[in-house]
Amino acid sequence: MAQYGSDTDTDTDAEEHDGLLQNRTRGVKTQRAPACCSARYGLALVSCYGFFVVYALRVNLSVAMVDMINSTDQANHSASVCQPSKTVVGRNHTASVYNWSSESQGWILGSFFYGYIFTQIPGGYLASRYGAKWLMGLGILSTVVFTLLTPLAADLGAGYLIAVRLLEGIGEGVTFPSMYAMWAAWAPPLERSRLLTISFTGAQLGTVIALPLSGEICYYLGWTWIFYIFGMVGVVWFVLWSLLVFNSPEDHPRISEREKHYICSSLENEVSRELGPVPWRSIVTCRPLWAIVVAHFSFNWTFYTLLTLLPTYMQDVLGFSIQQNGLLSALPYLGAGLVAVLGGQLADHLRDARQYRTVVVRKAFSLIGMVGPAVFLVAAGYTGCNYVLAVVFLTLSSSLGGLSASGFNINHLDIAPSYAGILLGITNTFATIPGMVGPVIARTLTKNNTMEEWQMVFYISAAINLLGAAFYTLVGQGTVQPWAVPKPRPLQD
Repeated sequence: MAQYGSDTDTDTDAEEHDGLLQNRTRGVKTQRAPACCSARYGLALVSCYGFFVVYALRVNLSVAMVDMINSTDQANHSASVCQPSKTVVGRNHTASVYNWSSESQGWILGSFFYGYIFTQIPGGYLASRYGAKWLMGLGILSTVVFTLLTPLAADLGAGYLIAVRLLEGIGEGVTFPSMYAMWAAWAPPLERSRLLTISFTGAQLGTVIALPLSGEICYYLGWTWIFYIFGMVGVVWFVLWSLLVFNSPEDHPRISEREKHYICSSLENEVSRELGPVPWRSIVTCRPLWAIVVAHFSFNWTFYTLLTLLPTYMQDVLGFSIQQNGLLSALPYLGAGLVAVLGGQLADHLRDARQYRTVVVRKAFSLIGMVGPAVFLVAAGYTGCNYVLAVVFLTLSSSLGGLSASGFNINHLDIAPSYAGILLGITNTFATIPGMVGPVIARTLTKNNTMEEWQMVFYISAAINLLGAAFYTLVGQGTVQPWAVPKPRPLQD
């Protein structure tokens, strides 16, 4: 049996290949199964749709908030720095507006993450122990239900809206840990990067489509319809997920025998079929895991700051209308989605061709995916009222961040595939903190919406990103850790 990972990066190229295409226990070569019409790529597409729903429901409030605030209340709104927003004839103004302060807006935007943080580790544990299908499905369905209740909650008051968003976060908190647990059973090691990036690109697509579409919905129908329309999209996904997805290849009634054998044999020496007691002490003392924690926390500080406040910046500083706002706010995430998919293909190619070890690929993609965004984010703060350059820099910042999807983001499956859901739950718990405090700090620092105030927000995000990239480069690893190696099963006669 191949020997996996240690506390140093001295593994050989043969070990680095991890027996990915060999059943080393029996010495039988594993033959690849075609990707076209396969169950594993079907799972990738349905989960991509799922993460589309997850992020559409998460970001729609960012655009709606621009239209929910009473623009005639001078205590809460001022003309943009670059140009006053123009009132366009034909716009729907029938939806309610509210006199919420900047601080209240920050708490409303950040409240989702106060619920999101609580179900990360439990979600990873339950998915690894009992299966991910229904945990993820019901988690997203609950978020859909509370999304449909959002307009009612807003009418009742800011406190009710905060409570509803918190409950949405609790439902969505299980999604990423569940998906990592699912891919631990479905993703052949040499296809991990491409399968996971296809799956998680749904998050970028949800952002890309939800932001401009929300702007159009606000313009023509009113902000309340944002939550009704995307809520129904989520109901359709739940039906498809229930009918088409299964916890493992062995459970899938329509998978081909060739694909089932390919997946199961390629994972035989990496993933335990029966999860024993969780080695919590080994997990919490694992340095490679803490490298991912720091990188994930740092990256999400920038990501969540832009995710929740970019529409506000587009209106209050750059002066874009509600229609322009959604479209231009989506461009950075369109770039990130494209880069993530292409990066996944490149990362697997580099590993499959034995050009680079896993740890080298993960660190290189993480460095570019974190340092690049930091540089362009700071640059965006110095573009003044050059709208084109500001949008270009913000788009480049988020686009380069898409490379991290094949960096630290997948590293959980490299170091402990059997416990990937639990590890993701741990790292995502810490990575949720920026979503809780980032918008509150940013809105507190930008009370007057001046260029200088937003420059400070960008500087803070960039500095945290750089520190996280440096730490991950020094400490991160790419091989299965000793405590995560499954015990060999006895050979049968």
